[in-house]
Amino acid sequence: MKGLIKGMGVTLKTMTKQKVTHHYPDEPMNMPDRFRGIQHFDPEKCIVCNQCVRVCPTDCITLTGRKHPDPGKRGKIIDTYDINFEICILCDLCTEVCPTEAIVMTQNFELAAYSRDDLFKDMEWLHDNNSRIRSENNLNAKGVK
Repeated sequence: MKGLIKGMGVTLKTMTKQKVTHHYPDEPMNMPDRFRGIQHFDPEKCIVCNQCVRVCPTDCITLTGRKHPDPGKRGKIIDTYDINFEICILCDLCTEVCPTEAIVMTQNFELAAYSRDDLFKDMEWLHDNNSRIRSENNLNAKGVK
């Protein structure tokens, strides 16, 4: 009997407290400023230095490029940039080593899919993922110098 009264006391106490549940996905969650979400990639800024590929601890990034077709110009042109989000741990290392900040983190985190093949994202998809760019990277992502 004592346990029942104790349990009812806990129930009545918590009924008066403010609710902590979120109505997700109807109401989007506000993530903290330093939240590491899905990457945004800007192919115009990429110089194909492969630093992001080398620093990735899970080897989920694939980057290929070719020499510039104009012999008067130096550098490379990017062909492909793919990330396999099946194994990506969103560690933010690829964004930290990028010298041109072609890769920046966003606050997007929704990657749910029915197939594992849908977790393999290419350059076009990553370029279109430009909403909610993390404010730490906002200056270079928006073109402000």
